[in-house]
Amino acid sequence: MKLPRRLAHAVFSLIMSALSALLVSGVLTLRMHGPAPDFLPRWTNAFLTAWPVILPVIFFVAPLVRRWTDRLTGRE
Repeated sequence: MKLPRRLAHAVFSLIMSALSALLVSGVLTLRMHGPAPDFLPRWTNAFLTAWPVILPVIFFVAPLVRRWTDRLTGRE
């Protein structure tokens, strides 16, 4: 079962924002607190704080970045 093509940008934004927030929150949590026994709950909390912030940013900024990329790489 596949999702309709019209949802591609939303699906991209969900996946990209989740991966970005997961990676950055993990790195920063580790940097700030080290491999502490409560690392996982701290990381989860940081991720759940970051994801709702980064999701709309990626959703609205990705088309602009795609246009810039096309211009810079001669695809336009």
